[in-house]
Amino acid sequence: MNPDFQRMMSRAALQTRGGDLMGATRSIQNALAGAADTTDDATAEAESDARHGDVIDVEARVIEDRHVEIGVTEGLRSAPVRREVLDARDVHDVNDLQQAHADHHVPQAREARAPVMDEERFLAAAYTHGRASIDYKLYVPPGDPSLPRPLLLMLHGCTQNPDDFAAGTRMNEVAKRHGWLVLYPEQSTKVNPQGCWNWFKTSHQERGRGEPALLAALTHHVMAGRPVDARRVHVAGLSAGGAMAAVLGQTYPELFASVGVHSGLPCGAVASAPEALAMMRTGHETRNTARPSASPPRAMPTIVFHGTRDMTVHPLNGEHVYADATSGLKTTERIEHGREGGRAYTRKTSVATDGRPLAELWLIDGAGHAWSGGDRRGSHADWQGPDAASQMICFFSAHPRTADA
Repeated sequence: MNPDFQRMMSRAALQTRGGDLMGATRSIQNALAGAADTTDDATAEAESDARHGDVIDVEARVIEDRHVEIGVTEGLRSAPVRREVLDARDVHDVNDLQQAHADHHVPQAREARAPVMDEERFLAAAYTHGRASIDYKLYVPPGDPSLPRPLLLMLHGCTQNPDDFAAGTRMNEVAKRHGWLVLYPEQSTKVNPQGCWNWFKTSHQERGRGEPALLAALTHHVMAGRPVDARRVHVAGLSAGGAMAAVLGQTYPELFASVGVHSGLPCGAVASAPEALAMMRTGHETRNTARPSASPPRAMPTIVFHGTRDMTVHPLNGEHVYADATSGLKTTERIEHGREGGRAYTRKTSVATDGRPLAELWLIDGAGHAWSGGDRRGSHADWQGPDAASQMICFFSAHPRTADA
């Protein structure tokens, strides 16, 4: 072998061990080009000292180290590589040393990954509780699924279903803006031929039995399957659904932080279907005669909407729900008149002594038995009135469940 070539390749190996990768590159280039060894005696002596005194490992070895992510720099391609001590005898391409030199000096920090985001969905499912089962739909807004979200239980009126109710109330649109989950259970026509919640039967007005127990269990089921802010679980409904929402507020106050009742009736006011029809027609309570042993209503943050020309459920029923919401509390009442969406309204607000609004009653001038500010794509929806869905979400947001509830 050419002695100059051998000396230059040996020098390249020493330069590599010493960290002088650019010097090793030049030595290999000179050896491959057949250039004469022009190293002076002082350089040769230094290399001899390095061979016999400073280099611990006589035999050159490749030592694997941890993986390092490499960034793009000076035209080099980004790729994960192992940082190594290279033996010049194993280098067959000068570019390998150039790549190793760049890799050795340009580590790059790992890129932080963005959280996985939920897409907007409207999911259909069924739930079984004991011998009872119920179909439901769950609206999931877009966003980070790991963050706890508020949950609203929405109870439809007679002859409606979750899709119809969601379209008519526009609640999913509002929930999307605020990042809320919305749960829509569906009453079975096997239980009630008109698809009404049985709010008027005593077996469905008490805690731990009937539809209140089933709906509370369904709510807990959804809460167990998704991150939900347990302090911000609320219930609302229309007509028979509004009446059942009032029942749930009275029977499960540790679960529901506040209540929304649209065109509904107060909890426990009747005990049979005939009494319910009379209450709907006249708005006169029969609670004291029908159920003399019934406990007085529990104060509960409640927002009420009712049309002044509702021919299905008399507007006095809305007044009763509003009065029950602040039963036993010292409050003052504020009255506001306004117009929104083409209809005038009167808004009554019951305010606690510390200034907190505890209940609201919106009487919509000229509106019938329909969801105020709704969408005509759904049934029982009045597009002309104030936006009940947005006002309810606003009210609920201001009334999280307190620790002692």
